[in-house]
Formats: sequence, C-alpha cells, structure tokens
Amino acid sequence: MLKIRAYRAIDDIGSCEKYAIGHENVLKSYGITKVTSANYEWFYNPEVYVIAVEDGDEVLGGARIHGSGGNQPLPIEEAIGYMDPSIYELVRNFKKEKTGELCGLWNSRAIAGKGLSVILTKACVAKVGVAIANVLELRSLFVLCAPYTVKMVEEVGFEIITSLGEEGTFPYPKDDMIATALMIRDVAG
Repeated sequence: MLKIRAYRAIDDIGSCEKYAIGHENVLKSYGITKVTSANYEWFYNPEVYVIAVEDGDEVLGGARIHGSGGNQPLPIEEAIGYMDPSIYELVRNFKKEKTGELCGLWNSRAIAGKGLSVILTKACVAKVGVAIANVLELRSLFVLCAPYTVKMVEEVGFEIITSLGEEGTFPYPKDDMIATALMIRDVAG
C-alpha cells in the first residue's frame, strides 16, 4: 500500500539512503550523472526534510525541502550559481526572512505511466511541500524544475524568476536539458 511520509533527514539516515539510491537510479536512466541535489551531504543537514512515497520498505519517489541556514547552500545555488551568480544575492535577500528549496523530486519507473507521477508532484509541491514550508516557518521557497513540472508548480503559486538565466531557464542538469528556476515569495499567502 502506498503511503506518503515526511521526516527530518538527520532523524532517519537509512530512509535517506533508500531515497537517494532510488533518485540516483532514475537520474542514471536518463544519462544524468551530475546533479547537485543528488549528493549525500544533505543526509546530515538539520534543515532538510524528506517527503517520500513508500510501498512497504521500498521508496518509489519523493522530494526534499532544504531550509536555508543549514550546513550547506541551497541546491539551486550550487546548480546554477556558476552560470548566474545573481542567484546567491537573491537567496541571501530572501534568507533574511527564512527561505528554502523544494528539490530532488523524482519517481521510480515502477510508478511511471500510471498517472502517479502527476499525483506525486502535486502532493509534494501543493500539499506536503508547502505545508512543511509553513511548519518550518519558511517565508519563501525556490524550485528548479524540468519543463513538464513547471505548470504544476505555477498552479500552486510559484513564479518563474525571469531575472535569472535566460528568462529563468538554464541548461541543467545537462547541456541538452532545460531547467526553470521558480519561487513562491509568500508560502503562507
């Protein structure tokens, strides 16, 4: 039976490992070997919360919320900072009132094509992600999306950050792929 579970990363390293391995396997299936949010340092960041879709002991997908002020920069800073350094100032400005990032959204091929990936995205972004952001008292939230998830996050209040990159887009995670930077400026609103 599928369930959605949220937990603080440092409180459940074993589940973080399962989540990360599943995410890494999906990325590899697309030929992606370098994604900033796919490293394991976040396991030990006290400002990271994981939203996982599980079937028993198996992790089938999920996402993470990284709060600013942990022991590492937000993944979006690491991902696009070398292409557009103004991301650092933007995050710094929003960090004053607490900001974070929704990242690492993935689903396994086991649930691909069954309509569950859309439900997962909407559940992680619209329901659980924004709810966790509120609990963490994050005022704003960044996200770096693949083209097929942009509309879904826009529907829950995220806006493309047109001042970054090429109208908000970047060649990421590979040169032949595009990612869009978005943010919601008032999570509670």
